[in-house]
Amino acid sequence: QVQLVESGGGSVQPGGSLSLSCVLSGSYVSLTNTAWYRQSPGNQRELVASFTTRATENYADSVKGRFTISRDNSRDTVYLQMNNLRPEETAVYYCNHKRYGLNGPTDYWGRGTQVTVSS
Repeated sequence: QVQLVESGGGSVQPGGSLSLSCVLSGSYVSLTNTAWYRQSPGNQRELVASFTTRATENYADSVKGRFTISRDNSRDTVYLQMNNLRPEETAVYYCNHKRYGLNGPTDYWGRGTQVTVSS
C-alpha cells in the first residue's frame, strides 16, 4: 500500500500563488511515478503535472510556464508550485502515485486539497 497526504491548499486571489505538498509513505519505489491532478465540480479529473520516466516534467498546456512540479526524495515529498492562478483553476487537487507490479499499474490517491481562486 502507498499512502499520500496532500497539504497547502487554500484561498487566493487571481494572480496569486500557492504551493502544494504531497507526502508519500508505504511501499513505493520512486517518486518518479507521482503526479498532480485536479477536479472541479462537474468536470473530470485532469492531469496537471507529472514526472516522466526520463526524470523530466510534463505539464498540461494550460499550466505551462506557471506551475512547477518538484520533489525531495529525502522527505518523500512531491511539490506543486502554482503561480499566477486563475479563477477557473479552482478545484480539488489530488496527488497520484502509480505503482507498477506484475499485474500492471495500481493507482493510489490522496484525499485532495481544495484550492479556491477568487477575488
